[in-house]
Amino acid sequence: MGWPVIGALPLLGGMPHVSLAKMAKKYGPIMYLKVGTYGMVVASTPSAAKAFLKIHYSNFSNRPPSAGATHLAYNAQDMVFSPYGPRWKLLRKLSNLHLLGAKALEDWANVRANELGHMLKSMLGASREGERVVVKDMLTFAIANMIGQVVLSKRVFAEKGAEVNEFKNMAVELMTITGYVNIGDFIPKLAWLDLQGIERKMKSLHKKFDDLFTKMFDEHKATSNIERKGKPDFLDIVMANMDNSEGERLSTTNIKALLLNLFNASIDTSSSTIEWALSEMIKNSKILKKSQQEMDQIIGKNRRLVESDSPNLPYLRAICKEAFRKHPSTPLNLPRVSNEPCTVDDYYIPKNTRLSVNIWAIGRDPDVWENPLEFDPERFLSGKNKNIDLQGNGFELIPFGAGRRICPGTRLGIVMVEYILGTLVHSFDWKLPNDIMEINMEESFGLALQKAVPLEAMVTPRLPLNVYYAN
Repeated sequence: MGWPVIGALPLLGGMPHVSLAKMAKKYGPIMYLKVGTYGMVVASTPSAAKAFLKIHYSNFSNRPPSAGATHLAYNAQDMVFSPYGPRWKLLRKLSNLHLLGAKALEDWANVRANELGHMLKSMLGASREGERVVVKDMLTFAIANMIGQVVLSKRVFAEKGAEVNEFKNMAVELMTITGYVNIGDFIPKLAWLDLQGIERKMKSLHKKFDDLFTKMFDEHKATSNIERKGKPDFLDIVMANMDNSEGERLSTTNIKALLLNLFNASIDTSSSTIEWALSEMIKNSKILKKSQQEMDQIIGKNRRLVESDSPNLPYLRAICKEAFRKHPSTPLNLPRVSNEPCTVDDYYIPKNTRLSVNIWAIGRDPDVWENPLEFDPERFLSGKNKNIDLQGNGFELIPFGAGRRICPGTRLGIVMVEYILGTLVHSFDWKLPNDIMEINMEESFGLALQKAVPLEAMVTPRLPLNVYYAN
């Protein structure tokens, strides 16, 4: 039972994925809660998730209105919050064709390799100086530049410094604030009061991002393809499609909203998964050593890991799957809403009911996973879990969601995590600084599941020094 007016909102607490998982153990895999003036249904098992995201996918293809969509995502003009329809289809089509699809990933592989080379040189310098590596900062810098070169034909940050730190803080704040349970989203009559100050923070953060993307947009328009080495980048292609043959017009606002999606989703979700995986490996040195042994055997020690090595590294891929299982970058899927009333597993779901799939709970369900709280990559090397993929086909493991509105960056996310994590593990030995006795594995809830205490580590090169300077 919830409270009068506000319903079950206080029951969610500061870690709603954990609270809802505990409630599901008592009340079952499909729960209906009254949150403010709205109903919310929560799916907490693979079969329940499948029922909503696959069987009834067409009825749950839209997002409910929210302060985040309004104040951060340019009033839902982006790809994430945009209603299912012609504009959403066009944004997704352009993104898949020229940035996130298999062919696009192959075309831009050299960009990821070059940027990772910059990161390795920087880490080698830190090792020589006896400095610790702050993993989150390092990954934010590298991934932002990877995305920047593909989207804008430029490294967004020429060097580490205050500008990088501000961008990282903005990205973390966006993922954190978007994950908050905002009272105004559930009780619209109270939204104008902004009781938690969330909308005020969103508006302030939006202005920072808008200023940044306006600057990027204006600088890009002021240069030509020839100045950008002649190859059209993603922004060139999107701008050429502002008036497209399919009759759907894209505005400058749509494009800036799309940039917001691409930079923040790519950076924060990939970096958090890599950071969690590294933390688990440092915590369990046997896993780290076994992964390095696999790479030494397949790759050797005379060259860097390349993306095409990944299919030949089953243990590395198992580590990545295990990180996605235990530490899903998005613990609760972005909410959806029912367009019409329906019946799911004999339960009546009214129209305008919000859907939340607890991806975190599914990944830790003891009925699905043996010893779910252990970080055990071996579970993916044999038996029933061996062929589970991350593409939303097996509902036991859906870190990117599933169905019609599965994360469009699924392929990119998998490639980035496998490639970057593999390179870091193959290139360096990792240990904690002398003043840190134990890794803090506490979570900080948000749209992306962050480590409460960022990982800091000392690194030692494992390969010949010339490898770190190779292009």
